[in-house]
Amino acid sequence: MELQFKVQPHQTAAVDAVVECFSGQPRLDGIEYQIDPGRSNRMAVDSGLRNAELALGRDQLLANITRVQQITPGLKRSTGLVASPAAPINLDVEMETGTGKTYVYIKTMMELYRRFGWSKFIVVVPSIAIREGVSTTFAATAAHFEEEYETKARHFVYNSRRLHEIESFSANPGVQVMIINAQAFNATGADARRINEELDEFQSRRPIDVIAANRPILIIDEPQRLGSDPKKPSKTLQSLAAFKALFALRYSATHRIDHDKVHRLDAVDAYRRKLVKRIEVRGISVRALAGSSAYLFVDGIEVGRGPDFPRARVELEVSSASGIGRQVRRVSRGTRLHDLSGGIEAYRDLIVIDVDAATATVTLSSGDEIAVGEISKDVTDDVKRVIQIREVIAAHLDKERRLFGQGIKVLSLFFIDTVARYRDYGRADTLGEYALAFEEEYQRAVSQLLGELALDDESRAYREYLESISARATHQGYFSVDKRSGTQVDGRIKKTGDEAGSSDDSDAYHLILRDKERLLSLAEPVRFVWSHSALREGWDNPNVFTIGMLKRSDSTTSRRQEIGRGLRIAVNQRGERTDAPGAVHDINVLTVVTDEAYASFVQGLQQEIASTLSARPRKAMPKYFEGQVVLDAARDEAKVISADESLQLRHWLAMHGFVDHLDQLTPAWMDRDLAGELPALPESLAAFAHQVIGLIDALVVDIPRPIDGRAATTIALNAANFERSEFQDLWKRISKRAIYRVEFDSNDLVDKAVASLDGSLKVPAMQYVVEEGVQAADLEAHDLTEGTGFAGHQSRLEHASLSAGSTVTYDLIGEVAAKTALTRRTCAQILRRIKPTTFALFRRNPERFITEASRLIDAAKADRVVQHIAYDLVDGALDSHIFAGGQTSVPLSSLGARLEKSVQDFVVTDSAVERHFLEALEASGEVVVYSKLPRAFSIPTPVGRYNPDWAIAFDRDRVRHVYFVAETKGSADAFDLRPVEQAKIDCAKRFFEDLARPEDPDAVRYDVVTDFESLLQQATGPV
Repeated sequence: MELQFKVQPHQTAAVDAVVECFSGQPRLDGIEYQIDPGRSNRMAVDSGLRNAELALGRDQLLANITRVQQITPGLKRSTGLVASPAAPINLDVEMETGTGKTYVYIKTMMELYRRFGWSKFIVVVPSIAIREGVSTTFAATAAHFEEEYETKARHFVYNSRRLHEIESFSANPGVQVMIINAQAFNATGADARRINEELDEFQSRRPIDVIAANRPILIIDEPQRLGSDPKKPSKTLQSLAAFKALFALRYSATHRIDHDKVHRLDAVDAYRRKLVKRIEVRGISVRALAGSSAYLFVDGIEVGRGPDFPRARVELEVSSASGIGRQVRRVSRGTRLHDLSGGIEAYRDLIVIDVDAATATVTLSSGDEIAVGEISKDVTDDVKRVIQIREVIAAHLDKERRLFGQGIKVLSLFFIDTVARYRDYGRADTLGEYALAFEEEYQRAVSQLLGELALDDESRAYREYLESISARATHQGYFSVDKRSGTQVDGRIKKTGDEAGSSDDSDAYHLILRDKERLLSLAEPVRFVWSHSALREGWDNPNVFTIGMLKRSDSTTSRRQEIGRGLRIAVNQRGERTDAPGAVHDINVLTVVTDEAYASFVQGLQQEIASTLSARPRKAMPKYFEGQVVLDAARDEAKVISADESLQLRHWLAMHGFVDHLDQLTPAWMDRDLAGELPALPESLAAFAHQVIGLIDALVVDIPRPIDGRAATTIALNAANFERSEFQDLWKRISKRAIYRVEFDSNDLVDKAVASLDGSLKVPAMQYVVEEGVQAADLEAHDLTEGTGFAGHQSRLEHASLSAGSTVTYDLIGEVAAKTALTRRTCAQILRRIKPTTFALFRRNPERFITEASRLIDAAKADRVVQHIAYDLVDGALDSHIFAGGQTSVPLSSLGARLEKSVQDFVVTDSAVERHFLEALEASGEVVVYSKLPRAFSIPTPVGRYNPDWAIAFDRDRVRHVYFVAETKGSADAFDLRPVEQAKIDCAKRFFEDLARPEDPDAVRYDVVTDFESLLQQATGPV
């Protein structure tokens, strides 16, 4: 397989944030210089190409940075450029783990080269695992970036024995990247010292001098790992000064020191925008039964139809002819544990009184209430570890069974406390106790699953897949040095400098660290990866769905770091991200199995996430609003919110109950979409309502709370409703596969785009905020030393423009072509035909012109595409197993009542509109059967795949249109929908029109409905 990469808005925003900081820098490519041999009495022997110096003054650079910071509400404004030992200028980019920061900084390099000609970059990483991951990403993205930029980044990993690569780095044109881990230049060994030594094989030069002469740009990956005390800079940070970097870009999810932060995508935003997996936790804790020493582990709750449901899966000790052993059994109300155990005395008089699905508990006759994940008597850590291994395998197989048909390979990752417990070099097979326990539990679980799998065609492929992989072949480990013995995983000591700490097991090393695409392939049998700490940061694989923590987290940060290895959105066998809108969190659920109780683990995780959000404002206080810049593009106007307006805004929030006495947002603000339009804002801010609301929304810090994986269930299929003839007829009509084609005249697109630009393009002048400190009247000496003497401030807007004599150059056509995915020829036609007054806006604010013009051209393109789209049927149809296999685990407490007319026993709704609609479907006499369409049901469109909400079959005698596919929205007005959303709906209408056969009187009808009444009107009315 080959990973597929696509342009994603959140990544583009991070790139633009950095690039726009250097707006106004002229493009200078290939600055020649003489490479200093390192000795003053020798002539220069070679020449190279270095980065051009910064042409921007510090004031203009600071103005650019503050303008960029205004894009993110609540992001702290810089008052001065923050230097560090690494570089005189330092820009921080905060990106949550799993959102693609390596991709982002590679794309940033390409943009900096295209815009400004900077071509020499050094990526500094804190570990070998991260280094290998970065190098792999450079290789994997090369073709993707070459397609966009018509060039590729040439990268190499620094090795003190391969000095010719430094020569190439210095002398060759184009984007040149050196990747170096901190140990390679910051250790005391002979290999690490070579970078600072005059070497005969390097023409008596010091490698560091040649590298520094390039004036490289530093990319620091995970800078907090290189030292975080500004008063006592680490040796590593001090060493970075020798590179003489032009500036440094710092990328991390957890910056411990803030410099000039220009972009923020934190844990809250990433989860809210569904850019990472959602998390469920399966915790294990111990509690004692009253007056009993019986062993009982409550594994989970099952919900179904019949008198035996709900029931619980429990592990207990069972006496049999072969002796006493622990077995998993099902229990429900009335189950006598003494009988179930085969007469073991410890279970006498213990009867299951209740199994509560809502609270996920089992109540016993002793009065004890045991929650899922609890063990009823004190057990050793070894027993808990075996249970965890079993839970990881169970979660893995459950996800694998559901996702196999979608071509998604499921991986699981174990973190362990000691290498020797997985690899025992005293044994011939090198299997430690964890590995032995894993193989035993895995074989047992697979045997049970094979017995449960149906014998139909849909299950046959997965059955064959399971049977083809042995327990021994499906697990592998990567570890750094075993600190207790100093040995590598194969028992030998390796002492080669640049590879020190890497595994000698070349197969595991290459597979886990370097060959990500092979590991993602279903043809590769390895599905379970084991590590000690080497994979804790930097390494990730998008298809890690389960993490087993067979060790206590040794710090508050390691809990989040370890979970971060599985947050990335998964890919299928075509290398495509499974990020279809609405379906992301159906597929992408990360299960964490820990020996902490669920509540304890979640509390620790949330506290750590909260600590990283300390710089994010949370209170709607006047000082938060004062000085914020808001824009009104329609009126070409910008303003700074004044002190008086900030007070008015705070009063407005309080008056309407949107904040409490602590200035915290109330549920009234959170639920405002359900209450209709907002009250009118203060008059002077009314024109800026959209951005003011954005400022308020930025205060919502809703830390994602993992769900309790044990108090969850997979939604079952109602086989009787699914097999009803009405639903089968409906399914046959809508399950057909189709492809779209678009044919339109490019001149038509040009005409539409020109009209849109001339009529709608608004480009405000370049503006930035100037803040002036106001010296306090009662100034004291300590105020100067502590920086409090200028606590007050005044701010004003200043305007900037591109002067006629500026040396700044822009590839306007190329920039627009790249952003719109149109040819340069088409973009040139559009830009040549717009009015001179429209084109004059370019010199007013080039970057904003490019952005806004590209957006309008894109909208015109989407309009033309939708108007000229047609669908053609192709062979094949969607498999009906998506109804049974496409539903993910959900909290039992969110299921509500069992449904009678749905093809699923329960439906989880996304909004109040859907909830009311569902209730009406159940109550209606006209509805025979319906389904909330699984996320795997989607329609291809030029603006992304689209998943409708509902498929409904009506009573033929009561309505005119028997079959209906509906999209539920709060409003059916096209003006209330986002352009992309509206485009998908328009394409869906065409899809169902083209799907219908003229001779079919029961053709499926599709439309947007606001409630059941509007659906019924369309179902009973004429075509």
